[in-house]
Amino acid sequence: MLDLNLLLTEFESVAGQLATKGVDPAAVQVARDAVQHRRSTRQSLDALRETMNRRSKEAGRVIAAGGEQADLLRRELAALKADVAEAETRCRAAEQAERDLVLTLPNLPAADVPIGADESGNVVLRHGGPPAKANPTARPHWEVATDLGIFEAERAAKLSGAGFSVLRGDGARLLRALVQFALDLFADGYEEFTVPHFVRGDTMVGTGHLPKFREDAYATVDGLWAVPTGEVPLTGLHRDEVLDRAELPLRYMTHTACFRREAGSAGRDTRGMQRLHEFHKVELIRLCRPEDAATEFAELLADAERTLSTLELPYRVVELCTGDLTFSSARIVDLEVYSPGVDRWLEVSSVGHFTDFQARRGNIRYRAEDGRSRFVHTLNGSGLATPRIWAALIEHGQCADGRVRLPEALHRYLGGEYLRPSRRR
Repeated sequence: MLDLNLLLTEFESVAGQLATKGVDPAAVQVARDAVQHRRSTRQSLDALRETMNRRSKEAGRVIAAGGEQADLLRRELAALKADVAEAETRCRAAEQAERDLVLTLPNLPAADVPIGADESGNVVLRHGGPPAKANPTARPHWEVATDLGIFEAERAAKLSGAGFSVLRGDGARLLRALVQFALDLFADGYEEFTVPHFVRGDTMVGTGHLPKFREDAYATVDGLWAVPTGEVPLTGLHRDEVLDRAELPLRYMTHTACFRREAGSAGRDTRGMQRLHEFHKVELIRLCRPEDAATEFAELLADAERTLSTLELPYRVVELCTGDLTFSSARIVDLEVYSPGVDRWLEVSSVGHFTDFQARRGNIRYRAEDGRSRFVHTLNGSGLATPRIWAALIEHGQCADGRVRLPEALHRYLGGEYLRPSRRR
């Protein structure tokens, strides 16, 4: 969440920055008014409590003496008690109204992020891996994989509807190999966790996925939420904690299934493995001191690039403009892999810096050198999101004889250079 002091003392600057992320300044003003109202309500409550405490201390002597003055004081204390109770009710309502409004405001973009209204304002920073070459004869992965019998779209739809996948034989083994490959690749730099796939609402709020993306998330009948990414439980591990600065930076990774409704994406990149409601991902996160965030971001981005270069895939690095940033991010750099089967660049990883936005929502602090507690900065990135990497490997590895050749880094995980066709039934 935003620093409420900035909302009050630097309103014009905050409203201007949020406008570049598509936020109506009027919505920022309404949130600011709610913060001011909550503060003024709290001040009134504190003043009433102070008056009541002072008069209560005087009451013993006066009431012991009895008489008319004692009766007046009793009535005064009763009235004060009622006023305090009423003020407490107003204060709770003001606090809830403030929270509801402030939680809808996204993070401020970093100062050096390019300004733009949508993805057309994104900036390609560089290319990596082998050169991206258009291939008019390249077939999309879903055709190649279906012919091999390792991808079964119709049976997936029969089981769960659109947006799900069934992988078979070497198709399933390739997905498992990608997860193990990524966990092995990052084993020296990150501590591995196995985390729940379902979390409390407060955990989703802490990373900014609620309330903003409620319609895109899956909820259970008992109030738990299916994780849209491993970032959610990993970041939530330290909710409401004060960390020792000597522990920082913390670097964690996890493999989870991820669940997303993909609301509003009907018909857009939905063929094959391009956009799924359930998929597997190895997520990387870092928690650090604010002064270390730039270095941690560069290292995290380099780690995400290492995945693609090791898998011998052509990719490009794209800085997102303000209008294309995610809700919680101050900066996002996407990694996109060229897909010859559809002749497009497809996003396979996002590396983000969230400043103290998530830490404020989740109350994650560290003890600074001066002894005061301060909010950490959070960063995360996709170490390897399997669906589009799986698809890219099929498309780049397709051979004229129908086989699919794998990059050398995966040979030991699948026991050979080529994917084997499945025995169909």
